[in-house]
Amino acid sequence: MSRTVLYMSMSVDGFIAGPNAAPGNGLGDEGHRLHEWVLPDADADRRKDLDHLTGASREIMDEAMATEAVVVGRRTFELAGGWGGDHHDGVPIFVLSRRRPDPELEWPGVTYVSDVTTATNLARNAAGGKDVLVHGARTARLALAAGVLDELRIHLIPVLLGRGERLFDDMPPHHIELELLHAADEPGVTHLRYRVRTEN
Repeated sequence: MSRTVLYMSMSVDGFIAGPNAAPGNGLGDEGHRLHEWVLPDADADRRKDLDHLTGASREIMDEAMATEAVVVGRRTFELAGGWGGDHHDGVPIFVLSRRRPDPELEWPGVTYVSDVTTATNLARNAAGGKDVLVHGARTARLALAAGVLDELRIHLIPVLLGRGERLFDDMPPHHIELELLHAADEPGVTHLRYRVRTEN
């Protein structure tokens, strides 16, 4: 069964990007530090051969690249230049947005959707039973609040950024329980896998 899964690198103090994030500086000032475990040369703007990864880090990236659809917030999508319309392997991308798309960010595999529940349902259908990758802090918060985010894969980086964008800022006042499914230490990162607990 298809799961919606957030993959997010985060500092110990909860930041997922540095300050001043903008096109050309999508991770913000010093934000590249959060992705050195996967992109050691800090070049997040181009595809990188992942053969240097081993152990849990390699398994996690293989899982992320095996997802069959992407749900992403518009800001994250635009900061990434829309990945040129292809996040990985041509999987469909569903962009959460209430505005019409900019013409330069329209591609055949990209669909703009105004509601997070609709976006995740469309992505699950498109994924054909495989997992859906969720991108963006605001999208993750909306998906959590709507009850449509199944798992969080947090890549905890041993650094305190002190400023920037936090993953869980402005969360709605809901009590959300997480179940730790797995933890793995790798050089420069601790991988944490949580299941979002739902009431039965």
